[in-house]
Amino acid sequence: MSGDTLQFNSESVEDTQAIAANLAKGVKATLPAGMVIYLEGDLGAGKTTFSRYFIQQLGHTGNVKSPTYTLIEPYELEDITVYHFDLYRLADPEELEFMGIRDYFRENVVCLVEWPQKGADFLATADLVINIKPTGHGRIFDVKALSARGRQLVSALPN
Repeated sequence: MSGDTLQFNSESVEDTQAIAANLAKGVKATLPAGMVIYLEGDLGAGKTTFSRYFIQQLGHTGNVKSPTYTLIEPYELEDITVYHFDLYRLADPEELEFMGIRDYFRENVVCLVEWPQKGADFLATADLVINIKPTGHGRIFDVKALSARGRQLVSALPN
């Protein structure tokens, strides 16, 4: 794939954990800058599972809950704050404006956004877009950089 896009195959939970670990390591290297990551894929593709491993690799030791009903779950870690958004049940993108969405996108913050298309123009532009596609034997992770920070992270990933 191009220099701005990498593809990873996951045939097991361990493969998905390794992908999450490599991405988390790359994100830590970009600190104190913030990072916005969009997670795309159909229902059941593995967005929340990937998020769980990613957040744990950043240093969270407790449970990682799906924010399907709350829209957002915050994780205050030692060096960084992670906001995990799940916009699947969002009825109107303007709700994001009322909850102060712009305040979440800042330095020392990683925002993982599932179902970003439901947020319309109220979300910050992504640094990375991760599209997860189930296959007959696992999943394919397409990781695409959309910013200089994202390109820096993708260029440092093993492929």
